[in-house]
Amino acid sequence: MSKQITIKPAKGKLGILTPGMGAVATTFIAGVIASRKEIALPIGSLTQMGTIRLGKRTEDRNPIIKDFVPLAKLDDIVFGGWDVYSDNVYEAALEAKVLEKPLVELLKEDLQKISPMKAVFDKNYVRNLDGTHVKTGATKMNLAEQLMEDIRRFKEENDCDRLVIVWCASTEAYIEASDVHQSLEAFEAGLRNNDERIAPSMIYAYAALQSGVPFANGAPNLTCDIPAMLELSLKTKTAICGKDFKTGQTLMKTIVAPGLHARALGVRGWFSTNILGNRDGAVLDAPENFKTKEVSKGSVLDGIFNAEQQPDLYGEIYHKIRINYYPPHGDNKESWDNIDIFGWLGYGMQIKINFLCRDSILAAPIVLDLALFLDLAQRSGLVGIQEWLSFYFKAPQTAPGLPPQHDIFKQLSKLENTLRYLMGEELITHLGLDYYEDLVKEYEEMIPAHH
Repeated sequence: MSKQITIKPAKGKLGILTPGMGAVATTFIAGVIASRKEIALPIGSLTQMGTIRLGKRTEDRNPIIKDFVPLAKLDDIVFGGWDVYSDNVYEAALEAKVLEKPLVELLKEDLQKISPMKAVFDKNYVRNLDGTHVKTGATKMNLAEQLMEDIRRFKEENDCDRLVIVWCASTEAYIEASDVHQSLEAFEAGLRNNDERIAPSMIYAYAALQSGVPFANGAPNLTCDIPAMLELSLKTKTAICGKDFKTGQTLMKTIVAPGLHARALGVRGWFSTNILGNRDGAVLDAPENFKTKEVSKGSVLDGIFNAEQQPDLYGEIYHKIRINYYPPHGDNKESWDNIDIFGWLGYGMQIKINFLCRDSILAAPIVLDLALFLDLAQRSGLVGIQEWLSFYFKAPQTAPGLPPQHDIFKQLSKLENTLRYLMGEELITHLGLDYYEDLVKEYEEMIPAHH
């Protein structure tokens, strides 16, 4: 396959900015710095630890992804962001209690240097938080302009060649797209008129895209998945993707459900419940914020089990999701799934999953991969929605009218083939018939013609 894409080199520094510098962002930042110092490994990061097969199986070419595609190096990353609290990353990491204190102390000097800029905050969207380190402005457009100035200044002061923004802040209250979101013109008018339907996350996305900075949405908020943002991303030729990092329970769903579907086993019900503490749990304790999360988590099974195509197997699924705030667990989220399945002749069976996960430990490598891959997309001239990054999201953004792919194995295949495509390598379909055609030919040649 001839190379059809010119990728600009990853020269200079890459600034990774996170709206939200709480548990997820501080775990991500500390982890990258620990990896740079060779104190720990960036486990869970596909870019750093994952391999990719190239060519035929017999060629045995399986490089680590970062050695195959021209990604920014960990040493070239600079960190920044915004938060509603003024704590520097060292203080915020101690407060979040995700990482053990001795590790945080080891990185203290580096982490103390990183302090958040004042955040755009609207209590109507997260009523269980009281932001103290926040911007003020006459209009939402003014707030967006302040963010653009932050972005410009950060890039200049830190001598960055390129920037990427990954939303790591709280889940906002549930809203549905309305007329103000339908076009860039309507959206900009809404910013000037302080339209209450414009959430803080949308203001960040607008500021990023206006600045030509790729944006990934790590929460289930309505953010860059509105027509106005798609229009802006195409206008400024900037990459976007989202939404909602696929970490705990939903990660398990997208691993288990494709297996059941692959074997044509039926599912009657899937009951999911979670307990979690930390700021995330506190925010989700408000019904309007839980609704945003519920919609994002709930769509996953619909995308894997197609009830319309296979009503006998999946037409009657009862899918229930519960999230309960439980402070003693902190960032250690615990999820239980009870799955009622049925097999041959309709005989029932059950699967029980109890996942004691660490939410930010699973999210941190996603932040790194998304930042590095979005930067790659931007340097490769891939603009607008990056559906090939669905692998990292609960509710992947796709082209309007296109149903998302939720099966994690198909998502991985799409991601790997995109990398092969960018690098001019053969795409892999896993058909593999050619190996056997050769075998048949060899055998036929061995047999004398008169036989």
